[in-house]
Amino acid sequence: MNAPDRPLERLERPLGRSVIVLALTAAFWLVTTAIVAAPNAGLGSVDLSVGESATQDILAPVPISYVSTVMTERARAEAAAAVQDVYDAPDARVARQQVLLLRDILDYIDSVRADTFASSSQREADLLAIQGLALDTMEADLILNLDNSNWIGVKDEALSVLEQMMRSQVRADQVDDVQRAVPARVSVSLSESQAQVVVALVVHLIAPNSVYNETATLAARDAARQAVEPVVRQIVRGQAVVVRGQVITAEDLEELAALGLLEPEASWREPASAVLVTLLITALVILFVARFFPELGGRPRRVLLVGLLFTMFLLAARLTVPGRTVLPFLFPAAALSLLLTVFASPYLAMLIAIALAALVSYIGGNSLELMLYYSLGGILAPMAVGRGERLNQFFWAGLAVALGNIGVLLVFRLQDPGLDPLGLAQLLAACLLNGAISASLTLAGFFVLGTVFDITTSLQLIELARPDHPLLRFILLHAPGTYQHSLQVANLAEQAAERIGANAMLTRVGALYHDCGKALHPQFFVENQLDGLNIHDTLDPAESARIIIGHVHDGVEMARRHRLPTAVRSFIAEHHGTQRAVYQYTRAVQAAGGEPAAVEASLYVYPGPRPQSKETALLMLADGCEARARSERPKSEAEIDRLVKSVLDDRQAAGQLDDTGLTVRDLALIRESFVGTLKGVFHPRLEYPSQERPALPSPTGSDGVAAALPSAPAASPPPGQQPGRAS
Repeated sequence: MNAPDRPLERLERPLGRSVIVLALTAAFWLVTTAIVAAPNAGLGSVDLSVGESATQDILAPVPISYVSTVMTERARAEAAAAVQDVYDAPDARVARQQVLLLRDILDYIDSVRADTFASSSQREADLLAIQGLALDTMEADLILNLDNSNWIGVKDEALSVLEQMMRSQVRADQVDDVQRAVPARVSVSLSESQAQVVVALVVHLIAPNSVYNETATLAARDAARQAVEPVVRQIVRGQAVVVRGQVITAEDLEELAALGLLEPEASWREPASAVLVTLLITALVILFVARFFPELGGRPRRVLLVGLLFTMFLLAARLTVPGRTVLPFLFPAAALSLLLTVFASPYLAMLIAIALAALVSYIGGNSLELMLYYSLGGILAPMAVGRGERLNQFFWAGLAVALGNIGVLLVFRLQDPGLDPLGLAQLLAACLLNGAISASLTLAGFFVLGTVFDITTSLQLIELARPDHPLLRFILLHAPGTYQHSLQVANLAEQAAERIGANAMLTRVGALYHDCGKALHPQFFVENQLDGLNIHDTLDPAESARIIIGHVHDGVEMARRHRLPTAVRSFIAEHHGTQRAVYQYTRAVQAAGGEPAAVEASLYVYPGPRPQSKETALLMLADGCEARARSERPKSEAEIDRLVKSVLDDRQAAGQLDDTGLTVRDLALIRESFVGTLKGVFHPRLEYPSQERPALPSPTGSDGVAAALPSAPAASPPPGQQPGRAS
């Protein structure tokens, strides 16, 4: 029975995947061409911007006279800024209001002074409670102790001083200054105590009488701007508009624009050249991939990732490289190579890095220096990072990129007779930072892109392989026998993966989690049964098969809840492929009187799919070999070899390996690796005469089902599969 197609398989048939890949390739070629052909924004024959240092002298080709908008606007802004704020004239109503308030206060003070029935302390308290004044105790005593003639002089002087102060302009920001000027306005004919009382009465009644007039201020400033005549600039032929090393200002760019040096020239040659260069590079990449990485043509998601990364880096280069002096050496092109090394292949990464270097050097003015600079970094990075399984590998990769960058820079700069030591030091620092930025950007990209595109990186696999992962701890605590079985299978499959050049780390991690579904119902699987009783002897064959086969579905669900990557989940779904649970099926046939037609065979078939990669195929083979070896306990290398060959032949004959790409040579290497590993596990042991050997239990499968039924004759299972095995 064929396993039902998964949703992705229904959507991505081989022909459909090829069409998607072709469409993506065409789309990315169009985007790449648009990026390369796009003109440098606002620049023509000269590529400069404000704040940059000119790399060459620029002379005026023709004499011109033009109105400088920049200088005119600056002069008008200065004229407007020189205009002071405009305030309204003093408001006489405010002055009258404050004078009347002072008169009321003085009348109240007269009544307090004339109150002969109140005590001194009571009259002092009455003065201190006057609103609008902030008298202190000493000032209140002075007022109360003045005789009538002196008090009359104080009142007259206070009214006179307040009226004088309020006649002049008092703005809100000038109140403090006017208050400080009050003592100077008091008549010198008064005594010191009288003058002090006058100041105390007047100073707190000073109030603003002139407000800011925004409309008048803006009008005055606008009039000042309009009064400035346009500034006319004269440039003669041959005049140095920009000198090498000069920091470009807005006036310099305006002069270049007036001379026509910043106006882009409309021509069909530049777009045609851009189309041709992107077409050549795209064709080279396609031919390389078709020759050395044909499997990429059937993986639209991986093509989408490569294309997006390439166009993103190219767009960043378009925005940072042209016309810059230091930024081109900071552009982290090597980060693209590092990302593709881990996500795809180091050789593909090198090719893409060279293609990016070619296009960036093209948009950077056909610079051979930039071509070698980016190419060397893109080649050194994959060589230094290896598989990217450790963080320190990225440090060494960044260092290798930095040293390669410095080497290329010195090759081109040391021969320059006008070498600027300070400029060279800046570029060398940029080379070092480039390596650090490339490594850091790569590490950040792993977490983002790996999640978005569901790509499993080596660093993620290392985290998943840690024994303290929640799902591994769950397996260890609830199904310790399954955990030990998974460790043995992982060792077996990992060593074989290294022999055939498969992803050993992915194989090991997938093997560690492949039987996680058993941890939900560990009592149904023999490696977790300690009392020797097999619960499946009491179950209906169909129910027994449902439980055994169900560990695949349970494992996939557990992996999804723990957010394991799709690449790891595939090991759980594919490690039994579409094989049949032979032991349960045989029991069902026996129960049906030996009539296979009376048994619904689909109930005893694993849902699959069959292994789709070398790594999942290795797990299937290692799982079967380990289970057979643990059940049969081979005593010699020859027995181990026959056991391994039997399992491999059985899986191959059943068509379980048809979709994996394994070759005859791969199978030979796998067989050799399995035999060597199992020989180290099941080697002969010395018998100690002083100890009695316990009787060995009858061979059992790892799914909790005995290898032979005591109540029915055992059917001979096909080679390589124990009855009821679901390891």
